Amino acid sequence: MLVGYMRVSTADERQSVDLQRDALIAAGVDERHFYQDHASGSRDDRPGLKACLTYLKAGDTLVVWKLDRLGRSLPHLLEVMGDLRKRGVAFRSLTEAMDTATPHGELLFSLFGALAQFERQLTRERVIAGLAAAKRRGRRGGRPPTIGGEQLEQITAALDGGASKASVCRSFKIARSTLIDTLERTGWHPPAK
Repeated sequence: MLVGYMRVSTADERQSVDLQRDALIAAGVDERHFYQDHASGSRDDRPGLKACLTYLKAGDTLVVWKLDRLGRSLPHLLEVMGDLRKRGVAFRSLTEAMDTATPHGELLFSLFGALAQFERQLTRERVIAGLAAAKRRGRRGGRPPTIGGEQLEQITAALDGGASKASVCRSFKIARSTLIDTLERTGWHPPAK
């Protein structure tokens, strides 16, 4: 069975699914098997898509007018298509002339998968390079320290003067765990008695 999915980005009257509907009908999709959303492709909560994917069963073919109507990004599109493949559901995009039921469509799908993997690796390499560059400039990742330089000097002076950790926490309004973690990180040790 052919099942059609249509999407337009906004719910206002300016955008219509008529073009997509006409193309799906011309491709042989019965209007009783249409699902649609009026939402941005970047949104996760598309009830029409969710209902469509739930309805599909092995042997069915999901038909869309254009690839960008289905997925919010290449990785999301590949995730959806991978799920369809596992369930035995074919996929057809009319504009791109892609049909996973044909060898040509399978090749295209494999190429998209390879490109997505390549994109993930490039992103990972850029992140690692950016972190290394920041480290060379003296920047550290993570949360900024809760206790700053001047306040830390005052705290260590108070502790060196014999104040208890509990009184320091009350005076400087900091949590005991924060004080202990900061003292460990800076290498402070209590004065010898």
